[in-house]
Amino acid sequence: MTISDLIGSTPLLPLRRLVPADGPRVLVKAEFLNPGGSVKDRIAREMVDAAEVSGALTPGGTIVEATSGNTGAGLALIAAERGYDAIFVCGPKVSDEKVTVLRAYGARVIRSRGDVTPDHPESSHSIAEHLLELIPGSWSSQQYENPHNPGAHRRTTGPEIWEQTAGAITHLVANIGTGGTISGAGGYLKEASDGAVTGIGADPAGSAYSGEVEPYLVEGAGRIYADRDLWPSTYDEQVVDHVEAVSDAESFAWARLAARHEGLLLGGSSGTALAAASRWAEHLTQEHTLVVIPADTGRGYLSKLYDDVWLAEQGLLGEVEAIIADVRARLGMTGPRPLPVPIG
Repeated sequence: MTISDLIGSTPLLPLRRLVPADGPRVLVKAEFLNPGGSVKDRIAREMVDAAEVSGALTPGGTIVEATSGNTGAGLALIAAERGYDAIFVCGPKVSDEKVTVLRAYGARVIRSRGDVTPDHPESSHSIAEHLLELIPGSWSSQQYENPHNPGAHRRTTGPEIWEQTAGAITHLVANIGTGGTISGAGGYLKEASDGAVTGIGADPAGSAYSGEVEPYLVEGAGRIYADRDLWPSTYDEQVVDHVEAVSDAESFAWARLAARHEGLLLGGSSGTALAAASRWAEHLTQEHTLVVIPADTGRGYLSKLYDDVWLAEQGLLGEVEAIIADVRARLGMTGPRPLPVPIG
């Protein structure tokens, strides 16, 4: 057995405290249990496997990737397992924790600019393309165009959910980033259910998928380019019936709520997905089964959304706390119990 063999077959966990008692069954696909900590492990393995079969990636080769961190982590652990070198180009939004993880696997990391278009020489895309030209035997997954990205989810994630719910799933919520997760898993589930499953794309407010492009803080989700010609071919709009735009504050609030009240330490984009799921849960009944796919663990964001100082610096701490208080009040949660004795 190798580390790649541990990818996938993640369980479904029911939300118990953050859903209305008379609402639908809400199940979380625990992708944070993948060895690299995210749903992207699935596509990393599939894309590398395909590249090895085609001969595009050969022994002694170098994996080069522009990444927001999670695909990089999946590729980095597989590179370490199979003996490849790895170089990743990360934008300024990528947390220091994620970069440290990539380096821990032995990869080299280059930081790019985040305020430029893809064709600018200092963009992640351009730097990665330049490295591919310079390094003999180098290969990039091109995850935004690689059919094995949604293909991995069509082959594994979708069938797992269908089997785990015994075909009872009625709604699927997942982030839209490259589009691979929701397009692949959602496409399979729509076919298996004869079109009965509703696909809901969770998107950061400010992303091109859900509206006008504006800066946002959530990592690893959304699209910052308004030109539809720049949208990834791995995104199938026909699978997504609704797109829910979720603010940074709401995303971070729901990530914190999941940690505090469900024991689920998740990333910011996972908070986006949970917030979108909560909106739908308010209007569904006990006859429905909603599955939400959180993208990753929260351990890569401890210096950001889980840090009050960082949230305050972004001007979001008060809003995040207000959202948490409102959700807790709506669900009838009480405040923390007082300490039994004075401290200090």
